[in-house]
Amino acid sequence: MNKIIEIVEFTDPVCTWCWGSEPVLRKLETRFGEQVKVSFIMAGLVKDITAFYDSYNDIGGDPVRSNRQIAKHWLEASQRHGMPVKINGFSLFSRERVSSYPLNVAYKAAQMQDQNLADRFLRRVREASAAEAKLTNTTEVLVELASEVGLDVARFVEDFSNGAAQKAFAQDLTITQRYNARGFPTFLVRFEGKETLLRGYRRYEDFKAVIGLMTEGEIAELPISPSEEAVMAFIRTYLSVAPVEIKMTFDLADAEWDSMLDSLLAKRMIVRREAGNGYFVSPKTGGAVCDTVAGTCTAV
Repeated sequence: MNKIIEIVEFTDPVCTWCWGSEPVLRKLETRFGEQVKVSFIMAGLVKDITAFYDSYNDIGGDPVRSNRQIAKHWLEASQRHGMPVKINGFSLFSRERVSSYPLNVAYKAAQMQDQNLADRFLRRVREASAAEAKLTNTTEVLVELASEVGLDVARFVEDFSNGAAQKAFAQDLTITQRYNARGFPTFLVRFEGKETLLRGYRRYEDFKAVIGLMTEGEIAELPISPSEEAVMAFIRTYLSVAPVEIKMTFDLADAEWDSMLDSLLAKRMIVRREAGNGYFVSPKTGGAVCDTVAGTCTAV
């Protein structure tokens, strides 16, 4: 059996530094391939914004004021981690919507169906929260996003509403408390019975060093080519990709990525979607394949 190092992120879908860690995780998955397994524990950042207070960023208390402070914090964080954020129209919290817990419960509901789709759902929720300013702590938006990634909506709603996903989330909170993971992200790195915690936003080089230390060199980076073909394979794997994720994964300079972007757009291999202070790229699709059994038409 091949040896695997596991990286567990204690997270919340609306944590900006978790959003900023996405490029690092994607680089780990690409550079280490099947030697690395990334998974998530829902840690519940904001139970009630009116009772929450982040003294460093002055976030908490009044929901409207908190939204302004969160937007300011997210924009500042984006300038460091490079992932897109949209602050215009950001109004996640209100007197009626005081918690980020529904997003955590929604991930657990998705996980009950399919782990791969659940992780895609988590990414989509992060995008919608950070880069689209959607009200992702509402059931309506969560159902919409579940449908987008291909989850069975009826089952998702059932698991989300009947207490099953809530119970699974409570179990995640217990694990979070056991590891004393109070700031997010916190990363638990495991290998053959050994564990270590990395707290807060971390560079790829930090993970690479820890992997080398814990595995004594048994697990190492795989060779990778910064070619258009390799970049397109990366985009097709993840479907929606921010420029920083490509540049970080393939060690591309800004000018190198700009040149490749122009080439891929000219060849109509990708599409560019503006998002807040940045953009995403996705594989170009054209035409449709219709499934008369499933009752769907899918772009190809």
